[in-house]
Formats: sequence, C-alpha cells, structure tokens
Amino acid sequence: MNNSPDLWLVSGVPGAGKSTVSRQLAAQLGHGVHIEGDRIQEWIQSGAVWPGQEPEDEAERQIQLNVRNQCMLAHSYCESGFTPVLDYVVSTSNRLRDYQRLMAPLTLGFVVLAPDPEVALARDRERVEKTVAEQWIWLADVIRAELSGVGFWIDNGDQTPNQTVRQILDNATKCAVDTRLGSADR
Repeated sequence: MNNSPDLWLVSGVPGAGKSTVSRQLAAQLGHGVHIEGDRIQEWIQSGAVWPGQEPEDEAERQIQLNVRNQCMLAHSYCESGFTPVLDYVVSTSNRLRDYQRLMAPLTLGFVVLAPDPEVALARDRERVEKTVAEQWIWLADVIRAELSGVGFWIDNGDQTPNQTVRQILDNATKCAVDTRLGSADR
C-alpha cells in the first residue's frame, strides 16, 4: 500500500457501518488501532452532554473535546508506529478542518460511508447497544451538501464490511485529504 494515509477518519450517519468498518480496517493495517469517538464520549462519567442534547453549547464543547482527544491519541499511536483509524460523525467542512488542523502534518485518509438512509436505519434497528439513526438520519443530506467531493465516498449498502475495507484499501490514494488548514474547501 504505497502512498497510504498516515491515519484514517471514517464518517457517515449512525448505522452506516463506521465502527464495524473502522475496526476491520485497523485489523488489516499491520499495526492498526481503532479510535472510536462514541467510546471516548462514554469516558465522561458525570456531566456528559451528547450531541443533540441540551445545553447545546455544552454538547458542542464536548464534541470539540472528543475530536481533540481522538487526535491526541492518534498522534501518540502514530509516533509509536501504529496507523490510527478514527470513526466519528463528521458532518461539516468545519469539523473536517478541525481534524485536519489537529492532525497536521500527517496525511489523513477521509472515508464517508454513504449507504441509502433506509439501509442505515435498518442496520441501526438491528443493533443491541444503541439505536439512534432515526434521530440523526437527516445528517445524510448535511454531509452530502457539506462534504461531497472530499475524500472517498462509498455506498456500502450492499457490501459486507470486508468488501468495504477492501474498497477503501484499493483506493487509499483517493482517500487522502491534505491536512493544511482550509484545503478541504471546495
């Protein structure tokens, strides 16, 4: 895998398959590590305000803290020879720029899993731990409007996670986004 990104960021709406694909992608990388944004949010034992909860400014502050902590962990793993695979819902170009700024000067592979919304909803209903896609499925339109043409997009609705990982790895150079601030602009 020549010219592969130094780290990966996998995004999509809830139910798109981010965590499953990210976990399997990390397992294929030799020295890969999966850094799941939702798990980092769960570390807050008192005072947690999840995205969409009130107060809105505190939810946003904790999202920013989560992104910063994902990136600090990713830098630490990169310095030790691992390839991090982060997964989180990245719905705006501003949020992607946050990752780019915090991960500079590393090469970031950005992947958007974009199955049909009905597929994401069906997958979400099958989960045991969390079912949140109905609340967030509207983000599919926001992600498309904000980030279309950035990184590598996959309609993984009819694919197994292994097929999706293979497609990501086969297109590694197409996934790279420059980590210089502002370069994700269309």
